Amino acid sequence: AVDIRTIDVASASAHGILVTQASAGFMASVSEWIVGVMIDLGRHITAAALDYRAHGAAQPRMGRELRGATLGIIGYGRIARHLCPVARALGMQVLVSDPFVTVDAPGVTQLPMADLLRRSDYTVCLAPANAETENLMDARAFAAMRPGSFFINAARGNLVDEPALLQALDSGHLAGAALDVGRAEDQMPSAALARHPRVIATPHVGGLTPPAIEHQALETVAQTADILQGRIPPGAVNADAAARMRAAGLSATHGGAADASRRRTAHLP
Repeated sequence: AVDIRTIDVASASAHGILVTQASAGFMASVSEWIVGVMIDLGRHITAAALDYRAHGAAQPRMGRELRGATLGIIGYGRIARHLCPVARALGMQVLVSDPFVTVDAPGVTQLPMADLLRRSDYTVCLAPANAETENLMDARAFAAMRPGSFFINAARGNLVDEPALLQALDSGHLAGAALDVGRAEDQMPSAALARHPRVIATPHVGGLTPPAIEHQALETVAQTADILQGRIPPGAVNADAAARMRAAGLSATHGGAADASRRRTAHLP
């Protein structure tokens, strides 16, 4: 898995258990989901389709083009790095806020989060989930967003204060939101938000494409093969467990052999 927050890495290390992490292979998949919901939100596609299905001819609503709009991305990880040139190709202005990296991509402007929220037509949350980013998007952050703009979360539900988002939607301050994650079970968007008429909620399917799933499956197999052949996989996250493996006779390099019984498990005494 890419998200290993449910694993007690310290405890695993103390018991000699190697914890590995798959790299993200869903950059294109999630980026395409983001572009799709930006178009959907701006052109009212889902709302218009449902209205037409239920009532026949419906009152048309003026839409917005992505060309010339401003996209603000919070967090500059792998998905954001893939999304930036895609958005630029669509004619969008791209802003990024991330205090931990220096952004030097062509046509991308790095600035503080408060300025990004104020200037963006579409704000996309792609920050990592940790103690520091818990409720990163709270009432103050939503109030700072450009009136009539859209909020999109394709990261983790922990980053969003959901009652604050509902308040921003109900007040009309935000024009809409799209969520692939939330605080419901299995990181799903909550029912209260999913029912909102100006919310597009999908059940955590942003990375659900054959190439993305294949990447993680094959990388998991490769990591398992490394362990069985006496190597520490590139995705290992607890170096102390690796040291215990070496002490038990496994090699952290491509050379060296170990007893077969030891090579068939990452749980060492």
